[in-house]
Amino acid sequence: MRFTFTEEQNKFRQDVRDFLQSELRAGIFVTKSGGLAEGSSQEFSRKMAKRGWIGMTWPKQYGGQGRTYVDKLILNEEIFRVQAPVAYHFLADRQIGPSIIHFGSEWQKEHFLPRFVRADDNLKFCLLFSEPNAGSDLVNVAASATKDGDSYVIRGQKVWTSGGHQADYGWLLARTCFDPKAPRHESCSQFILDLRLPGVTVRPIINMAGRHTFNEVFFDDVRVEKRFMVGQENDAFKQIMAQMDYERSGIERLMQNYPIYEKLMESIKQMDKIKVGEAFYSWVRDSIAQLEIEFNIGRLLVYYTAWTIDQGRRPPKEAALAKAYCNQYEQRLNDLATRILGPSSLLREGTPWAAFDGELAECYLWSPSYTLQGGSVEVLKNIVAQRGLNLPRK
Repeated sequence: MRFTFTEEQNKFRQDVRDFLQSELRAGIFVTKSGGLAEGSSQEFSRKMAKRGWIGMTWPKQYGGQGRTYVDKLILNEEIFRVQAPVAYHFLADRQIGPSIIHFGSEWQKEHFLPRFVRADDNLKFCLLFSEPNAGSDLVNVAASATKDGDSYVIRGQKVWTSGGHQADYGWLLARTCFDPKAPRHESCSQFILDLRLPGVTVRPIINMAGRHTFNEVFFDDVRVEKRFMVGQENDAFKQIMAQMDYERSGIERLMQNYPIYEKLMESIKQMDKIKVGEAFYSWVRDSIAQLEIEFNIGRLLVYYTAWTIDQGRRPPKEAALAKAYCNQYEQRLNDLATRILGPSSLLREGTPWAAFDGELAECYLWSPSYTLQGGSVEVLKNIVAQRGLNLPRK
């Protein structure tokens, strides 16, 4: 792996920073931690599209630029440094577009990919994977897609669907083979599902931070044309395993609370060691130094994963290791911030004396979800053990 950037990459990073700072000065968005890629603005996405910053690693024939994943990571690092509102195009850019490129039909490529890179209307996606009895173990999915003429009829339920209440389309996993003798990982298919179709119901789930980002989604005889199936029937698990590398390897797993990190650093710089006590100050100094080291380790793991993709290799173990490490780092960041700042870190937004205007309290409440979303730490450690260290299953 190359540990330095080229002159062109450094210039690209500066171009991205200049653009983001101009948007911040204009008041287009504000820097604030929250959920994963939570802020959504189609207008902002279109500005990125005009600069060629959506689908930049994709083939030029589909509107991409054929650039490297390290280039894309440079862009995303700067995006998440300031928490820019990229949610409108984020899933399409991160994993749905690459999946259509690898597994989709020519019609799907021609219909969706150019529209993704332009950030066209009505193209925001959500992921329809998890179910009440199928979270980390997706082979247990029960939502069904039954063939009926030129369509499939979808029945069932999904849960923990991030952004489902704002999405236009869902990236759906459903069972299409009902032979009890067939292997369960060879029984499911993927679909692009228009969430505006009759029979789709989206219901909110309020998390313990008091926010509505998750949803339940119900399918009551939803009819989907065959052309919206992605790849071959019953091959979805192969496809999902390939696209999960893109979902797990991004720097958003390390930087979704980066504003907390910056504010904590500034708070410590202003700390009067005489007033807080020499012993406490020494502990704070050593703890934040350790946190800085851990951040840079996570950053290198993510860049190494991007570099691995650029070498033409699949990175399942690298992506799993990066996500497991980065999510746990983010939990340690919020935990350390609350220990340093004390009771004020528990106060919510709108409360006098709340640490970082309540932003820290909300991020701390979000923290338990970090090591679950996109694959639990336990599952990721198994992937590292089996595919990285070649350890036996038992």
